[in-house]
Amino acid sequence: MFASIRAACAEVAIRARHVHIAGDPGVYARGLNLEAVPAPRYDLEHHFYDSDPETLASFVITLDAINFGSGYFSHLIKRPGLSGYFTVASALKDHFVSQGAPSAQELSLLKVQEIAVLLGQDLNDPVRYELLQLFTVALNDLGNYLDRRHGGRFLTLVGAAGRSAENLVRLLAEMPLYRDVAHYEGFGVPFYKRAQITASDLALAFGGKGPGEFVDLSELTLFADNLVPHVLRVDGLLEYDADLLARLERGEMLAAGSPQEVELRAVAVHAVERVASAFRAGGLEVTPRRLDILLWNRGQDIRYRGPTRHRTRTPYY
Repeated sequence: MFASIRAACAEVAIRARHVHIAGDPGVYARGLNLEAVPAPRYDLEHHFYDSDPETLASFVITLDAINFGSGYFSHLIKRPGLSGYFTVASALKDHFVSQGAPSAQELSLLKVQEIAVLLGQDLNDPVRYELLQLFTVALNDLGNYLDRRHGGRFLTLVGAAGRSAENLVRLLAEMPLYRDVAHYEGFGVPFYKRAQITASDLALAFGGKGPGEFVDLSELTLFADNLVPHVLRVDGLLEYDADLLARLERGEMLAAGSPQEVELRAVAVHAVERVASAFRAGGLEVTPRRLDILLWNRGQDIRYRGPTRHRTRTPYY
């Protein structure tokens, strides 16, 4: 599965008309200075932690079930100083602290009105309502899937993967909103962003042990979203054609599955693969997963705020 993601994204990068790798991945790798970057860690400020493995796994998997919506976030009621993602994560953390972890059955029965209350939202804005309705579908699907396939237990789902991130991705992709596969010039382009990041987040939450131990974690690709391509463009590694750049600067939404949107995600995946290869050629074993975490966090800096970050309304990121 991971090999198919890499191969498809490499093919898109060859054919791409709107997004190109303009910089030298080796030069870019040397400029990242990874030695000065702390190892990835589980963010306790915005994420829930519990010593009970089932409860901790339930938080991570539940959060990643609704870890999407960047194209809707301008309509989200955000907590002061927080982005859309951190607003959702913090609200879910507060719910776990005050109400406990919802069971699979409770997730399967949640209504959009309850999701709105849980996340501190209202349903007055039609775009916000659309996002909250998607969140509801995602959580209902998760609850039903756990009950049907894994006895209602999160750890049983993780255990079914047999310490393989790729197997976990396959299991999660049995749910419709995890089937993150685009189509480009007649062939499929898989990304599986949220399914992959679930394995990564479990590894962070559990310190790479127990439910967070995956023997193939290093095989994860970039978690293709709308922030990392923007970071790579601002840094000069990616280049957008004039028409695409003008559309983004005007604040236009890109349609999910459009050639421009697929190229933005796929070329970013391939670019990060080339950066990782440059590190390996220099004797440093740096995975795309680690680069993703570095670049995503880099994107929180004020210098990366701007209109050229693409917006797409999709349940995949």
